[in-house]
Amino acid sequence: METTLGSSGLRVSRVGLGLAALGRPGYINLGHGSDLAGHTDVASMRERAFAVLDAAYAQGIRYFDAARSYGRAEEFLAAWLGRRALGPGELTVGSKWGYTYTANWRVDAATHEVKELSLETLRRQSAESRNLLGASLRLYQIHSATLDSGVLDDRGVLDELARLRASGLRIGITVTGPRQAETIERALERGGFDVVQATWNLLEPSAGPVLAQARAGGLGVIVKEALANGRLTARGSVRPLLEVAASSGAAPDALALGAALAQPWSDVVLSGAANVSQLESNLAALEISTEADALARVSVSREDPETYWRTRAALSWN
Repeated sequence: METTLGSSGLRVSRVGLGLAALGRPGYINLGHGSDLAGHTDVASMRERAFAVLDAAYAQGIRYFDAARSYGRAEEFLAAWLGRRALGPGELTVGSKWGYTYTANWRVDAATHEVKELSLETLRRQSAESRNLLGASLRLYQIHSATLDSGVLDDRGVLDELARLRASGLRIGITVTGPRQAETIERALERGGFDVVQATWNLLEPSAGPVLAQARAGGLGVIVKEALANGRLTARGSVRPLLEVAASSGAAPDALALGAALAQPWSDVVLSGAANVSQLESNLAALEISTEADALARVSVSREDPETYWRTRAALSWN
């Protein structure tokens, strides 16, 4: 299931593993707390992460996506890479800068992460990421850029990203919010990016046309939040998807991920699995029949982007 991430030259797998749910005890996926079953100490989280990483690699996953704000995700990933003696040519690691983890390993923290897309943050966090991941870090991305953040108009940031790109790193941008498409369009105008990562799912597919434009222009495309933070799983309440799953015999998460994989412009679709059983269920997306996938896409009604993102913002950390 390997492919090339746009024109970047990076070899990746169609399904990648995002580490947001593995590197810190709190996250906003539905039911995340029950996935951890109270085992939230650092040692337990590390062993869980290693188990999921082992299973992912064994199943052919070759793209791993971290961020400075994912608690100890980069640390866990670096330790796992060292334990398995995996070099940069055997897989692709991407990470992101722009958020600082502030929860201090508490699920009930008032603030879990603080966003600052400044030159100072870029320099500090890129040094931290490279110190941990070394040559394994191949892709470095702006974390959750928006037009309002001003990051795409910050000459200092853009110059520093260009410097990192000249050093051999591929540079990407991840986007968020109801104006994802406009942010991607601005990034395409600015240039200097090799990869774009955006939310696309059955409920919020509005970025699809501009992602197709980006892919046609040679950028690699990574899909995040294909399961809508758990809303498009058996834990969610999207009845049409649950009905299609029951009639087709496919799990809701596999159907939702399969819909993202079916987009002609998508290179990688991220699994955010918190344990091995979730990962195995997610990977069944690679075997989804065309008929079941088409039925899921027709049956699930998309939400207005503003409504979708308001609903996402109201999800609880758990």
